[in-house]
Amino acid sequence: MRSPELAPAGLLVRFGAVRVMLDGGPGAAPDRRPDAWLVTDARAELVAEIRRLARALGCEPEVASFRHGGLRLRPFPVVHTSHLTVGYRISAGPLRVVWAPEFLEFPRWAAGADLMFADAASWNRRIWFVGRVGGHASVAEVSAEAARYKVRRLVLAHLGRPTLRAIHQGLRPPFGEYGREGQEYRPSPPRAIARRVRSGGDNPRGRGRWRASPR
Repeated sequence: MRSPELAPAGLLVRFGAVRVMLDGGPGAAPDRRPDAWLVTDARAELVAEIRRLARALGCEPEVASFRHGGLRLRPFPVVHTSHLTVGYRISAGPLRVVWAPEFLEFPRWAAGADLMFADAASWNRRIWFVGRVGGHASVAEVSAEAARYKVRRLVLAHLGRPTLRAIHQGLRPPFGEYGREGQEYRPSPPRAIARRVRSGGDNPRGRGRWRASPR
């Protein structure tokens, strides 16, 4: 999930005193030990660097479920490459947020999400891996499918070069918005906040807070 301009895609979920890191990497890591560090691809290009960062904080990154009090994170498979890759459905009471920064086919299990962070590696056509063993969906596809599956708010989080070029040209997706570092996202019901930031201090200012650094 490297980017020529932005920090790696990552989401720090905060719910009360609980903190769970999703993906990330250099420039997108928590400043202190999270309760768990979950990844969407155990063989991703940044996994060695994520492992180094996580171990320095005393934890081990893994593809796994997490539950604590009213917060629950569950991995669900996505079509992306030749080995297992997942996205996460994050729930807290009636609120449902999806973290799926890389996929080729829109994950149907994301239907009805209050907030979804999604792949935006390509702008108007798919990116295929060698041998067509997987790839990335385009923003055009993701936007249309998110609307079709009644995602309430779509944040395009994994911004690849084609999408960055589109942003510089002033182009906008038909549905959804570009993730921005430092912006707070307040899904409805307003139980939690998602904030796109670079790595650094949390500065918590609320009961439920999620902050993210999606590429």
